[in-house]
Amino acid sequence: MNLLLACHITGIYDVNRSTTLPDDSYELIQAWAESVAAAKLKGVLFHNNFSEETCARYANEYISFVRIDYNPTFNPNVFRYLVYLDYLAKCTESIEGVFVTDVSDVTLAQNPFTHSLYIENPSSLFCGDEPKLLRNYWMMAHGEHLRSQIPDYAEYEERFASDTLLNCGVFGGHYPLFMDFLQQLCDLHETYNHSNKTAYTGDMGAFNYLARTRFNENLQHGFPVNTEFKAYENERTDCWFRHK
Repeated sequence: MNLLLACHITGIYDVNRSTTLPDDSYELIQAWAESVAAAKLKGVLFHNNFSEETCARYANEYISFVRIDYNPTFNPNVFRYLVYLDYLAKCTESIEGVFVTDVSDVTLAQNPFTHSLYIENPSSLFCGDEPKLLRNYWMMAHGEHLRSQIPDYAEYEERFASDTLLNCGVFGGHYPLFMDFLQQLCDLHETYNHSNKTAYTGDMGAFNYLARTRFNENLQHGFPVNTEFKAYENERTDCWFRHK
């Protein structure tokens, strides 16, 4: 079994959108759900505020809804990884591959699990990226808290300053490699990011830090994993995921 996982937490101020998302608006995740179902893949949408009526209306043989209790110790961007890890660790079915994505600005364009690049690289971490370098003004601000907590974070920023900025809005891989990465990512957040009081979530910082320092030789990013970030290439079908 292959899985696509996403998380939709509402009622909490979203620092990336500068707003609080409405509780029961299926329209926010509709494009994601319909694209996954159209590919006949199993998608699991974790949520904290969809009504039972909404879940019953839109659940189908491909898309399922799982209610979660949000823990405000972590911001929603970070808490989703703990949700995924808990779900996968308790899953009794055999899982071959997993991708996790943002949900309101990502849609599936191709089935990644049948692509030769995916099949032939079981030890790769596939992820999105952006047309930016890791050292940029936003990432420097985003990393403020982690820089004060992780001993070699500043060293990592210097070492990989000229490398492509990876985007955690889309990542996945074969189950063993993916679970190894996800476990380490959750460990980082639970150890270093639980006390983050800055205006930045730390999800991009922790993701890039872990991917570059411990999985750099395993990375496959950019085409064909994702369209160009924020280029709004909504008609492209040559990538696995469209991301804004």
